[in-house]
Amino acid sequence: MDHHTRTMQEFARQAEQTVTALAFTAPDLTERLLTALGPAATGRILDLACGPGIVTAALAHRAREVVAFDLTPEMLDKAQQRCGQAGLDNVRFQQGQAERLPFAPASFDAVVTRLSIHHFADPAIVLAEMVRVVRPQGTIVIADVLSSDDAQEAELHNALEILRDPSHVRMVSRQQMLSLLRSSGLTIVSEATWDVPREFDEWAHIVNDATRTQPLRTVMCRLAQAGMDAGIDLHLAGEQLAFIHRWLLVVATKP
Repeated sequence: MDHHTRTMQEFARQAEQTVTALAFTAPDLTERLLTALGPAATGRILDLACGPGIVTAALAHRAREVVAFDLTPEMLDKAQQRCGQAGLDNVRFQQGQAERLPFAPASFDAVVTRLSIHHFADPAIVLAEMVRVVRPQGTIVIADVLSSDDAQEAELHNALEILRDPSHVRMVSRQQMLSLLRSSGLTIVSEATWDVPREFDEWAHIVNDATRTQPLRTVMCRLAQAGMDAGIDLHLAGEQLAFIHRWLLVVATKP
């Protein structure tokens, strides 16, 4: 099975859960993205890997036009439902691969994406496409979860993520993410990091596959008991298995 097919299958399964999951719906995360856009928030915006349209709808209240783009038809259906219920008529929905965006060069004032970079087999190709379709001096905002700077911790963290969701490829460290952006020719304007506490049950619920998550719980409990925190503060709080996801939000511009 190729990676795009695997990703579509996984997110078709997850579509219903992402509509209500706090990891996606948290208002403070959406507001961070809107604020990061600055004046570009009123222009034409591409919401890349839009998922269930939570960011899309928020953007559309301010933007001239939003294009909601995703690989998975079920996610686009959820996005379209959300925007329709909100009475938003300035959103266009399009399905496709992020590595081959079907848009003309310099056709957007801004590109936004969240929780997507770690799902791309080759993020550099996707970043090149993002740079291509944004206008000169346009804004690119990327928000994603990071891995540890320690290579062994990052390897363990990513292995756990893949066991939960095989469409996961690799979460990168802060320095690796910034290097990716600079290598794409972008100028970094600002960055912010923050920690989001997670509990195993809500994290596992999103993927909707107990045949994976039940054995994964056992593995992660044993790791926590052994003091191996995978760079995510993996620990037991009473009977609850918990950890943190460290987010990075980067604002960059195209020269």
